[in-house]
Amino acid sequence: MRRGTEATLALLAAAGLLAAAWAAPWLKFVLTIALAKGIAVLGILLLLRAGQVSFGHALFLASGAYAVAFLAPAAPEALLLLPAAALLAGLLGLVVGLFVVRYRDIFFGMLNLAISMVLYSLLEKLYELTRGTDGIRVEPPRVAGFALTLETYVWAMLVLALVLAVGFGAFVRAYLGSPMGQALAGIKTRETRLEFMGVSARRVLLAAYVLSAVMGGVAGAIVGMTTRHVTPLLAYWTSSGELVFIAILGGAGGALGPFLGAAAYELVRVYAAASFADAWQAILGTVLLLVILFAPGGLWGVISGLLGRRAGRAA
Repeated sequence: MRRGTEATLALLAAAGLLAAAWAAPWLKFVLTIALAKGIAVLGILLLLRAGQVSFGHALFLASGAYAVAFLAPAAPEALLLLPAAALLAGLLGLVVGLFVVRYRDIFFGMLNLAISMVLYSLLEKLYELTRGTDGIRVEPPRVAGFALTLETYVWAMLVLALVLAVGFGAFVRAYLGSPMGQALAGIKTRETRLEFMGVSARRVLLAAYVLSAVMGGVAGAIVGMTTRHVTPLLAYWTSSGELVFIAILGGAGGALGPFLGAAAYELVRVYAAASFADAWQAILGTVLLLVILFAPGGLWGVISGLLGRRAGRAA
């Protein structure tokens, strides 16, 4: 799809999101969380381009959220907490990445899962530091130096998440079209040939892994500041599973896919939990099964296919 068309769709989606939040105020919270998870899934999209799936990416989501929880009392400013969370997650991603990028396929995925569960155990057991399963309450920080009312604060978090989503989406779109992004695709299809050309597959994958960790940390910071309560469940394997679910649901063909998947996931979950409290997980599973069977390219694949056919008829 042409970049201009994709940019137009992104702007229309952003306008529609703000309109929906204005029309239904309760959607502000849901859509902010969806945008945050979409940013985290953008990082997974980079790894999927290399043919690798991280089953433990909630590791970085939790690290960003806990960075906010620990730093907010000393620096209650959202515009400082976000880069601090990104830096912490990036450093953690570098340390973990130096180890996991040596492996591929199921070994890559399961090692990420194992490391994520180690962090979950530490967050749960170190009660004096993390308050264990009780979690840590986060007071609403200032935004650009302003102490906002609760209603204004919720709007500010939505707009902030939307701006970051657009920025990271544009960055990932450009990154995947760059030589580094093309090299990621080479890892999936012809890694040996990359090595013969003098391109280090490990370094290419490590760069993408650190970037994905940074995006996960930013997503975690948004989640922490929006929910204002951080618990070890953010690092649990089910949280990582949600991100992979969203990646499949939205589709890995474009930067808009993660946000389509995240919005659909959160909305389906909210409505399913409200209507069928004891069966909402089965409903989500059914939705995923239908996508895999009838739309293997995800929601973004369906949309891009429809637009492609319309353009073909116009030509």
